[in-house]
Amino acid sequence: MKSYVIHLLRAMPSQGALEGRYVGRAQSPLPMGAVAELAEFKREYKYPQGELYCASPAVSCVDTLKILYPQAQPEVVLDLAECDFGDWENKTAEELKDEPGFPEWLMGQGAPPNGESGQVFFQRVCRGFQLLVQNMMARGVTPAVLVTHAGVMTSILAAFGLPKAAPQDWLCDGGFGYSVRITPGLWMREPVMEVFARVPKLEDK
Repeated sequence: MKSYVIHLLRAMPSQGALEGRYVGRAQSPLPMGAVAELAEFKREYKYPQGELYCASPAVSCVDTLKILYPQAQPEVVLDLAECDFGDWENKTAEELKDEPGFPEWLMGQGAPPNGESGQVFFQRVCRGFQLLVQNMMARGVTPAVLVTHAGVMTSILAAFGLPKAAPQDWLCDGGFGYSVRITPGLWMREPVMEVFARVPKLEDK
């Protein structure tokens, strides 16, 4: 039976993220340093190719993908957006330190005003990834490349990845990630996938 491969890559941090801001739905571009770093990665590493290229809707994700894969026409997956930080969007921890509920939110409790809780974010991301997998199977398309945020990627891997690991155990730097293999028969019984490689690989010299 045909298996399906997805290469998950973490986007480079946006300018807002580098400034320590909670950037969820705001559009914050890649800083020039990140663009230069990606160009260096392309010279040093061999990135896996795909039949399908997907990205979270943030400009930092789409631009990371376009720099690594100039030929790609990325499909944006709305349900794989970063967390909605609501009224705390684009603000720093220093600006929010006296906000009611902020210390509790940092400990994983509650949600930003008019934003998403961690649980709602996790459920949305898992739903979005399952729809992506269903779409690939319906179209018979593989492999795929998905460029997304750290929290989205670690949530996906913690929810479905084998071997099992906590979200923080799947963290990696921007421009790097993991390859996963999905077997339809197993996925239909229980949505799990094999994490079989780190990507990208060093170029052969």
